[in-house]
Amino acid sequence: MKKPGITLLLSFVLAAGAAQAQERFSPFVPSDQSNVERMLKLAQLRDDDVVVDLGSGDGRIVLTAARMNKKLRGWGVDIDEKLVMESNAAARARGVSDRVQFFHLNAFDADLSQATVIAMWLWPEFQLLLRPMILAQARPGTRVITNLWDLGSWRPDEEELEPQRVCLWIVPARVAGYWSWELSFGGRQVSYSAVNEQRFQVVEGMVRSGNRREVLQDMKLRGEEISFTLLMTIENVGFVRHAFRGKVRGDIIVGTASVSLPPHEKTLELQWRARLQAESDYFAPTGTAGIQ
Repeated sequence: MKKPGITLLLSFVLAAGAAQAQERFSPFVPSDQSNVERMLKLAQLRDDDVVVDLGSGDGRIVLTAARMNKKLRGWGVDIDEKLVMESNAAARARGVSDRVQFFHLNAFDADLSQATVIAMWLWPEFQLLLRPMILAQARPGTRVITNLWDLGSWRPDEEELEPQRVCLWIVPARVAGYWSWELSFGGRQVSYSAVNEQRFQVVEGMVRSGNRREVLQDMKLRGEEISFTLLMTIENVGFVRHAFRGKVRGDIIVGTASVSLPPHEKTLELQWRARLQAESDYFAPTGTAGIQ
């Protein structure tokens, strides 16, 4: 669970690992200090951050974070007890042991629920095996930073390629499923039923209002923040332009809807509250009257 270094070593270790048991282990090679600082700068450290290093080695990622920001807290885990003891000694020597700790623990057993920044520099397969743990435990908006290796089909939200690749991911909220909401405008209350499909931070959505269906456009999900637009003809109102922006709070989304009604001379700013549902009116029979 410690950091890899020489790229040439990778092919040897992976080839050997194929013939071994399913246990995974990353030999320790200290992270390059300049890349550590690049990773942490990409995370844009904040005073209230809790920085967690999975496979902390000599502790330099968390210790560097504590130096770069005098208020944040952090901890690391490693299966090498000697390195853990040395890292805690370094924290005491630097006067940050009240904010920084290291634990003799397997990375798969770490509790990530309070982390706001998660750092890794492990073999690619090891990082991929930790991906489900991060997505299941870390809160939406948690930043994940790595050096050199990526997280498979979960594409980074940001990356720097030179002089060596460092990447940043934002843990996305879960927005897949059936959502419904209502808006009042044009002298009536309008109901919407949406179906969202999600692959990490990439979201596609379709919505129904009355007997019309449209695609949700420009969908963006960054942590708990979601936004999209909708161009749709509303019965007895006409062609309406919608722009939604909100924050995901579990099974609800709370935010605003900017609605432009014909003849589109002004925009209404409405409160928007969507709820996750077990079933959706999107699939109700449509009938042959009218279009769509």
